[in-house]
Amino acid sequence: MYDAPSARAKPLFVYGRDIPVETLVSVEGWTKIRDAAGTIGWVQSKLLSEKRMVVVRASSADVRSAAEEGAPVVFRAERDVLLEVAESAASASATAMPGWIKVRHRDGDTGYVRLAQVFGF
Repeated sequence: MYDAPSARAKPLFVYGRDIPVETLVSVEGWTKIRDAAGTIGWVQSKLLSEKRMVVVRASSADVRSAAEEGAPVVFRAERDVLLEVAESAASASATAMPGWIKVRHRDGDTGYVRLAQVFGF
């Protein structure tokens, strides 16, 4: 991540793979982003992936079999665990209850987590 939209700008740090970020604006091959900690900076747009990930921000999050509070818990994800969004944004909005997103753990388990417990969607 850089402090300005240029390879000559001051490098701030390097992100690991699959770290979720929020896109703020894109300008001439560069994208201004915000990470889960609130840090804002610039990355080359070509380095951003189409793969959607979220990170657990709550102390732990119950991932449920359905998008409702009473559904059985499939697994529990601790703070800072990365989860892949299991449906595209359009599909997720249409099929899930408001406030929930379908996710997949790297072990293959899938379920629904409350949006308030994650960052990146």
